[in-house]
Amino acid sequence: MKTKTMAILLALICLKSTNPLQAQTTTLVNPILMGFYPDPSIVRVGSDYYLINSTFSYFPGIPVFHSKDLKNWKQIGNGIHRTSQMNFLGAPMTRGLFAPAISYHKGIFYITCTQIDKGGNFVVTAKNPAGPWSDPVFLPEVNGIDPSLFFDEHKAYIVYNSDPPAKKPLYDGHRTIRMYEFDEVQMKVLGEEKILVNGGVDISKKPVWVEGPHLMKTKDWYYLYAAEGGTSVNHSEVVFRSKSPTGPFLPYEHNPILTQKGLPEDRKDPITSAGHAQFVEGPDGKTYAIFLAVRPYTGDYYNTGRETFIAPVIWKADWPVINAESKEVQYTYQTDYKELKQKKALPQSRNFAYTLTFEKELDPALLFMRTIDSSSFSLGKAKGVTMKLKPETCMEPGNPSFIGKRQQHLYCSTETELDFIPSSENEKAGITIFQDESHFYYLCKSLDKGKQVLQLFSSTADNSMKIMAESPINAGKVPISLKITAEGGVYSFYYSQGKGDWKLLKDNVDAKFLSTREAGGFIGCIFGLYATSSGVPSTNSASFKYLKYKGNDPMYH
Repeated sequence: MKTKTMAILLALICLKSTNPLQAQTTTLVNPILMGFYPDPSIVRVGSDYYLINSTFSYFPGIPVFHSKDLKNWKQIGNGIHRTSQMNFLGAPMTRGLFAPAISYHKGIFYITCTQIDKGGNFVVTAKNPAGPWSDPVFLPEVNGIDPSLFFDEHKAYIVYNSDPPAKKPLYDGHRTIRMYEFDEVQMKVLGEEKILVNGGVDISKKPVWVEGPHLMKTKDWYYLYAAEGGTSVNHSEVVFRSKSPTGPFLPYEHNPILTQKGLPEDRKDPITSAGHAQFVEGPDGKTYAIFLAVRPYTGDYYNTGRETFIAPVIWKADWPVINAESKEVQYTYQTDYKELKQKKALPQSRNFAYTLTFEKELDPALLFMRTIDSSSFSLGKAKGVTMKLKPETCMEPGNPSFIGKRQQHLYCSTETELDFIPSSENEKAGITIFQDESHFYYLCKSLDKGKQVLQLFSSTADNSMKIMAESPINAGKVPISLKITAEGGVYSFYYSQGKGDWKLLKDNVDAKFLSTREAGGFIGCIFGLYATSSGVPSTNSASFKYLKYKGNDPMYH
């Protein structure tokens, strides 16, 4: 009896002393950030994780997310959040900010990034990652894109993608990875520029677009890793190592360490275009990689943009290999640590539904085009967000009355309640599904021959619009509800002038027209509340009560 009692006591003592992180498991669900969240970069500070993404010409720029468990993410701010920092007026939506990287050193957070076509590479800093972030300090000597900081014991370095030697490419897509020593106090580069990688893993095979580099140190090795192959179906991640942060760097003989290239195209719920990775230590002490990839609904067609994924890393003979247990990136990975959900955070992965209201402030995930004009909208509990009808349109490189949220699912619906009485045919207000200036659909209320109508427009290649469908509406019933649904390769457009009384305006509208493959560029689709007077000054306004969103992707059922 005594022996049995002692055994029970020992078992209870062992159970009590077990690390709580090891007592539960967390299922990581991909993508961890759904929708247009490309080029992820991550840093761990204590038990906290901070993650950022590219935003191109949307404003505010560079969302900053926080997590405790690598699964549940809450946006806490934006790296570019003031118009005094910069704007993107005049730039196409797919230009602007390219591939930021976040790092931390001695109480300071650093974001390095490229403002393409206008200023080049820069650094912003903050003591609190939620902001405020500093005005940018530009680095004119750093010629290229995708800068990333690495802090060694006594020195800092900045690595980046740049031109081929002597600016003489041996083939299309020939690039280099270069480095400067960096003075983080004076915020400037030091010494001479050094080429770390020329072309890629094996220049004799003409590797293309080596980019998105990061440096890290593990044990006695310095690892330089980067994307290769271009940010599409040939995308990959490769790794090099050296005993010195300045090289020479030798490639891993089994590169790439991550790619989805060469997998069967007809596999179920495919994930493609994986690359642009960064490593981080998880709560369990193991290594994980965050990276971009896409979820096409067929072939290479996707409208949700490049998204943020995660996968475990296994070390083989002191080399890191991402997703080593399976060639295919998985939708779920099991861990050995506890899930810690974020309070008041919008859901970011799996199927979800939520309603955005506009009472006091806008959610930080909402997007404007190129800059923010606070005088053009107001918020209130009764009417929601009231937007002035500005002459600017979304087909031009300015700042129209537009507030958008990302399309985060292949199968989803978005709806709003619109209170708007047009006074001319130039005046339009409604909801758009927007890819870029010449690839969007617009469901709006307007006038036709003096009568109120609901219209569906498609953009054209010459930055104008053509009518796809039109329906008269009851002018006495205000407001009107509008809804867009996505079902893989098609969109459908609905309206209602009564509760739940949805009427179809047009279904089976081609979604491929808004895909990245057809539109080109690097951004994903945005559902936008949009009001315009189409080039003519106006004193009119439109109010949007809410923005409801619901995702229903089959891979999460």
